[in-house]
Amino acid sequence: VQLQASGGGLVQSGGSLRLSCAASRNIGSINGMEWHRQVPGRERELVAAITKSGSTNYADSVKGRFTITGDNGKNTVYLQMNSLKPEDTAVYYCRADTLSQDSSGTWQAAAYWGQGTQVTVSS
Repeated sequence: VQLQASGGGLVQSGGSLRLSCAASRNIGSINGMEWHRQVPGRERELVAAITKSGSTNYADSVKGRFTITGDNGKNTVYLQMNSLKPEDTAVYYCRADTLSQDSSGTWQAAAYWGQGTQVTVSS
């Protein structure tokens, strides 16, 4: 699975951005997709996740401000970010989790990452 993230940029505190993550295949065939973010010198952290069934999960720091959605027709997952704060500044990465059977019938899990898009929120 190849992932192409886009939509980052510079925005003032309180503003909004929408990130997109386009997958090379039908996201309905993917187990789940996530958005993570990373600040230099810190570990990458999970921001939001959506499962194949449409269930969502958010980091406490973004609940009520960020929304993750998926569009199967466009093979794209979005992260709508509202009420942005300077502490949301980071490189945002999308990730796809797959589960499939190999030729021997063994289930194999795999994770794929997009290239990252910079989000900068000025105070």
